[in-house]
Amino acid sequence: MKPGERDQPAKILIVDDEPQIMRVLRTALSAQGYSVRVASNGAEGADMAREWNPDLVITDVSMPEMNGVDLCRELRQESQVPIIVLSVRNNERMKIEALDAGADDYVTKPFSIQELQARVRAQLRRTVASTGEEPDVIDIGDFHIDKLQHRVTVRGQEVHLTPKQFDLLTCFAERPDQVLTHRTLLHAVWGANADQPEYLRVNIGQLRKKIEAADEPRYIITEPWIGYRFLPSGNDDQ
Repeated sequence: MKPGERDQPAKILIVDDEPQIMRVLRTALSAQGYSVRVASNGAEGADMAREWNPDLVITDVSMPEMNGVDLCRELRQESQVPIIVLSVRNNERMKIEALDAGADDYVTKPFSIQELQARVRAQLRRTVASTGEEPDVIDIGDFHIDKLQHRVTVRGQEVHLTPKQFDLLTCFAERPDQVLTHRTLLHAVWGANADQPEYLRVNIGQLRKKIEAADEPRYIITEPWIGYRFLPSGNDDQ
């Protein structure tokens, strides 16, 4: 078996109270060769996740009995299974809460099946590639990061970062193409009690100046009102 491949179809659990969306997702993902099960609310989804042990969970955020935010919290008590949340465009608050509760990514309704399938592939690739150990060197896209030496090269050129900038870049590189909320980044770099978003804005701006080749960001993409997404090979990753 080649690296990044599975010896059996990935198991995907879909949790959504809208039957039409559930049918569309089940049909589209089954056609891609995945093993798919569905649940109509968060409580049912939590029980099925414990019983079936899926490789990926896709959940709506607004549901009866247990919403997607509470489902994320429930799953994170027992598992690191990748979670993609589905959210309507005007429900930013619940989207942010879900990401802070442990969701790995989100897709905004209405969405294209192609976009969702790409997000699914990205999450499953990271799961297969994960060894459970923290590497001392990260080689990803245009970036080479040596955590022991605190050295970074971008497109083969060494760049000099402050400790906080280095920690930010490392945090991004360990979770590529994943939405990281402002709170997640603040806690990861400045500690659990950090609540000064201006620290993050300033350091993101300085980091971009050092790693971007042009004025328009290619690597650190702003997710409005939510946080940032890191594309290690630039916008071509999308």
